[in-house]
Amino acid sequence: MAEARGPIDETAHKELAIGLFNRVWSLLDRTDRTVDEDDTMVHAAHASRYHWGEVGTPLEFERGEWQISRVYSVLKRPQPALHHARRCLEICQANGIGDFDLAFAYEALARAYAVAGEATTSQEFVSLAERAAEAIEDEGNREYTRSELAPVKDLL
Repeated sequence: MAEARGPIDETAHKELAIGLFNRVWSLLDRTDRTVDEDDTMVHAAHASRYHWGEVGTPLEFERGEWQISRVYSVLKRPQPALHHARRCLEICQANGIGDFDLAFAYEALARAYAVAGEATTSQEFVSLAERAAEAIEDEGNREYTRSELAPVKDLL
């Protein structure tokens, strides 16, 4: 049996959260994932969010929820994708988080509804994301957000 370890310190939580978040990105970018890699992607996204929950701020919480929603959307699992997209938007709204993050909360909902086959609702969230994107201060972030909405529109 493994020896019990002490509690995880803040630095370790942060390092784990970042490393797992980045691991998810490396898997999301691949088109040739195996079933085991899909499972790893799900587990790593949840684990990253857990560790941010221990040491992060609402900004990291909502970004973690966004990433989990994206993972489930990519895997065509609409119910958990919708749940985590809603949580992302709730955290943004409760904490006054706007700009890039608010636009991506709407993008997550648009994508999840598209995966669920709810085109009308998806399009409503695409429109909200487009409006939110207009308010993004940084031009690069604004263009990136728009580019991420194009694949959602292709799902409709």
